[in-house]
Amino acid sequence: MDQKTLRRFEAHCIQEEAPQCKASCPLHVDARELCRLLSTGKINEAWAILCRTLPLPGILARICDAPCKGACLRAQKGGSIELAALERFCAENATRTPALRPLPSRGKRAAVIGAGLPGLSAAWNLARKGISVELYCTKKDDGLKVFSLADTIVSAELEKLSTLGVRFHEGESPSLEHAESLLDDVDAVFADPSVLPAELLHISLPDPLTLACDRERLFAAPADMATGSPALLAALGHKAALSIERALQNAALGFGREKEAPYTSRLYTNIENETELAPVPIPAAGYAQDQAQQEAARCFQCECMECVNNCAYLKEFGGYPKVYARQIYNNASIVKGTRQANTMINSCMLCDLCTELCPEDFPMAELCLGARRELVNNEVMPQSAHDFALRDMAFANSDACSYAEHAPGETQSEWAYFPGCQLSASSPDSILKSYAFLREQLDGGVGLLLHCCGAPADWAGETALFQESSAALRLHWEKMGRPKLIVACPSCLETLGSALPEAECISLWSVLNAHVAALAPARPEQPLCLHDPCTARYDAGLQQEVRDLLHKIGVTSTEPRLTGVTTECCGFGGLLADANPLLAATVSQRRAAALDNDGVTYCAMCRDLFAKAGKASFHMLDLIFPESETPVSRPAPSDSERRENRVRLKEQLLEELWNRSAAPRPAYQSVAVKLTPEAESLMASRRILLTDIQKALHAVKESKKSLRNVKTGHSLTRFRPTNVTYWVEYEEQDNGAFLVHRVWSHRMNILGADA
Repeated sequence: MDQKTLRRFEAHCIQEEAPQCKASCPLHVDARELCRLLSTGKINEAWAILCRTLPLPGILARICDAPCKGACLRAQKGGSIELAALERFCAENATRTPALRPLPSRGKRAAVIGAGLPGLSAAWNLARKGISVELYCTKKDDGLKVFSLADTIVSAELEKLSTLGVRFHEGESPSLEHAESLLDDVDAVFADPSVLPAELLHISLPDPLTLACDRERLFAAPADMATGSPALLAALGHKAALSIERALQNAALGFGREKEAPYTSRLYTNIENETELAPVPIPAAGYAQDQAQQEAARCFQCECMECVNNCAYLKEFGGYPKVYARQIYNNASIVKGTRQANTMINSCMLCDLCTELCPEDFPMAELCLGARRELVNNEVMPQSAHDFALRDMAFANSDACSYAEHAPGETQSEWAYFPGCQLSASSPDSILKSYAFLREQLDGGVGLLLHCCGAPADWAGETALFQESSAALRLHWEKMGRPKLIVACPSCLETLGSALPEAECISLWSVLNAHVAALAPARPEQPLCLHDPCTARYDAGLQQEVRDLLHKIGVTSTEPRLTGVTTECCGFGGLLADANPLLAATVSQRRAAALDNDGVTYCAMCRDLFAKAGKASFHMLDLIFPESETPVSRPAPSDSERRENRVRLKEQLLEELWNRSAAPRPAYQSVAVKLTPEAESLMASRRILLTDIQKALHAVKESKKSLRNVKTGHSLTRFRPTNVTYWVEYEEQDNGAFLVHRVWSHRMNILGADA
């Protein structure tokens, strides 16, 4: 990823955008932070916020008319925050004021004509930037009398100007001649429009963005800018000071000033679930501390976090998409060393929920998938990240499971049933029944195509492997005469659009809808909560087909809060369980808990993960081709059972439909194994398959090599069939079976050891 691409991604995320109050404030006071501090009683810290932002804070905090109130989102839920009263409270109750620390002198001099709020603000800002200021006025407090402040307050703030190095020249009458004479003596001049508007300078109207005039080094404003909000008047002086500073540096006066004036922020904050709460009434003497804290606590602390609040993955890593984009960019920039963001990159479910919820459509899936492909292309993707899923895909595409053939007795196929490798692993019986139904109902021949769609390779960023898998799938499809594919799995439907774009794919549910009269479905007594798989997010037609079918078979369904285009992932998407199994379990449990009744879905992995999380759940085929009139939620098969289900499915199909003998099982599968509860638990958590153990024990029988613990009587062996070494602690029993006590694996290669 280059810098340009990073900026493109960052621009989508609005979490760091200013809240509406700050954006609409002429001086951009951070009212959100001020309220946060005040709500916890941190008065001095809140006052420091104002002192950093406001010129003459002791004055402006007392006279601010809070133009931000009109933009405050709290207005929609009880009334805007009384920020002006909170500012006054800070000014009157703070016990510590930050020291004034102007920058070192730059050797430049500026003159300000007039001591209204614009002039005083300009002098304040220039002096803090290290520019010497000469302020010419009739009387230095004339412009502040209109605000009826105590003389002690005014004197104290004007004294701060003197502390900053501002020199007052009182008794001066503002005029064009005076301005021109000053231009001969100083580097720049600002004419305060409250005493010397641009109309009296006999110049064309100044640039409204920079206040620059057609007279070089002279900055001014028209008379109509000298009235109104005190905050706007102070901001006018700030604008003039910034322009003078840039002019003295020979910098572009107008560059990057689009957000200097009040603007509407891009920040989105969802306040739908916030409660109504009226403002705390303001006493004549102003808020007491408890009242100020109570009022400040009404602030929503506006932020977006819409995606993070609805995604366990985004919440897991403690940031938000803009932060993650930077981390991914930095991760890719590492030549040698630890890539800290790998787990975060590989934990994205690639489900696009964040994009759908984000007001600016942040494409987190695109970002993470691109990062995975880059890691793979640069040969720095950790081998462990997706190894199990890719080996599982290879197994699904092996001769043990894969099959492509016309229907028994047919020589051509107008259709081909593509159930998908995960449905084969989860519920082979439902494939047998649904395939029989399709052959009965459809004319033209319905072939069968057992193969993985390639999603694991695509999600892993393994582009070459995905293309290889797609090419193999295409050969099977073309061998069958390029039939229309009836697809049961939503992930397959989505992936086949890339893997086999020339194929016409229709969902199994559309076919079943058209032949619903021939079905004998089960009808649960209670409503079921429908979960849309995340890969069906943008397939509104598929979603509707499922809902129509549920209605036609008499199933009452409810839906969770996030459904349809905003559905949540079950935890399988993006190979999350391989990269981050603990987070995957959290995601599955979270989604299962969101279903208000027993669940129903049309994705095998969603159903299995919900069942694993303890949620009674049905696949649509469990209802349409039930084992009994009252369907019972199946337990989730283990990883080993999933592989066995695929193999058994092909064997049964060959024997029962095509009258062919299946290929003999490998010799290692004849090894009889019994597992202790501890071994079963370890296999599940470490994703060690029964066949891995059988291979290791078969190797022991062949080689007679193992270690024996004389105290326990247990033996220990290791076996490294590929890039993983498996260790098995076992006892050989009298009947020749092996009782396995513990198992573990690692990727280290022990030098000098036999494979």
